[in-house]
Amino acid sequence: MTTILANILIIITVSLGVVFILVTAIGLIRLPDIYCRTHAASKSATLGVMFILLGVFLHFWLIEGIVNTRIILGIVFLLITGPVGGHVIGRSAYLSGVKMWDQSVRDELAPVIAERKKLLKQK
Repeated sequence: MTTILANILIIITVSLGVVFILVTAIGLIRLPDIYCRTHAASKSATLGVMFILLGVFLHFWLIEGIVNTRIILGIVFLLITGPVGGHVIGRSAYLSGVKMWDQSVRDELAPVIAERKKLLKQK
């Protein structure tokens, strides 16, 4: 009975991961510019891979009886680096002059960049 419950839990977590990765793929194809695409890729891809790794961890722990700490470290590493990587890609695209989508409503980074340029000129 516990094996069936463990398998159901593993299937649910891996399926959630696959759904999040599918959402990432759809977002990468459908979204209009690099800023929206990095948002989709960083957030949902991170969650997708984390859920799949969680399913792998649960499989080894509940079915095989092995606690694999490297999988937990991989989950933590992805949790930290995935969104930060997406943020850095978006910021570097903005600083290198990649245009936003023409129907974008807000540009919150423009006043910050203008203020920094103003401070650099004063020095």
